[in-house]
Amino acid sequence: MQVKQMLDAPFGVRREKMIPDFQLAMLPLLEKMKDESIHNPESLRQYAIDYFKITEEEQKLKTPNGKQILFYNRLAWSISYLRTGGLIYSPERGRYKITDLGKQVLKKPPEKITIKYLKSINPKTSIQEFEQDNNKEQDSEIKTPDEMIEEGYRRIHLELSKNILKNIEEVSPYKFEEIVVDLLIKMGYGGSDFENGEVTQKSSDEGIDGIIKEDKLGLDKIYVQAKRWKKEAKIGRPEIQKFVGALDGQRAKKGIFITTAFFTKEALEYAKNTSNATIVLIDGEQLANLMIEYEAGVTIKDIIKISKIDSDYFIEDV
Repeated sequence: MQVKQMLDAPFGVRREKMIPDFQLAMLPLLEKMKDESIHNPESLRQYAIDYFKITEEEQKLKTPNGKQILFYNRLAWSISYLRTGGLIYSPERGRYKITDLGKQVLKKPPEKITIKYLKSINPKTSIQEFEQDNNKEQDSEIKTPDEMIEEGYRRIHLELSKNILKNIEEVSPYKFEEIVVDLLIKMGYGGSDFENGEVTQKSSDEGIDGIIKEDKLGLDKIYVQAKRWKKEAKIGRPEIQKFVGALDGQRAKKGIFITTAFFTKEALEYAKNTSNATIVLIDGEQLANLMIEYEAGVTIKDIIKISKIDSDYFIEDV
């Protein structure tokens, strides 16, 4: 199950501090091109890997959105700024060569090429400086525009997650059960048919708060328990054991326990190792993330389309 895989996945530890930012990489890349030969992105990438001693593990680190290799993304921005600043140019598709201005820079190179430096040596450049919250003493950690956008997105996502949980805390337990069943249907369980989701009676639910039929005849069902507890609360093994007992009473093989709180290590281990049924545990943080992903209780405010220049488009074939 998708949720099961998410729960079992270990939390990744990001090591972005080990990766040079795009400004720090500009001077080494320019020095690599001082031989006046034509370079391709692959050769420049390998040179930068060797120069900065980037390990294989660091080469696997992704940007926050998980779509690009972090180091490669930063190098791409380094090349882009060098080109926009007039220090290199592209004589053909995907190829780069140093310019006369680039050669002049290397005759008396700065300690580091920055956006401010590029603007100072080439006032006509279209490069725009951008404000960042970075500490002035951490100039080597300047983010690329991509990273700034992704950081802004993460902040919005985090604030939205907090607001979701805050709103859930204010609803009744029965309404919370409805929200949970609605979310699971939106995720595709029950064939995405809301008629296949059912919240049990407010009384005598025997430890089961919701039932989702996975087929029209209801031969295969997922049983749900929803606990709207304080986010600081801990749900331990005894609560999961009670849920397993409730599943046994229904002769059920699948159960999802969803809470606004979080589970103890013992609870997670017990759910993982129980042989009576497949149990999936979803805590408050995961619940909020799933509600955002499947648009349960949230609406899309804006869709921002970000384009980039296709430099190769403007190169004439010889």
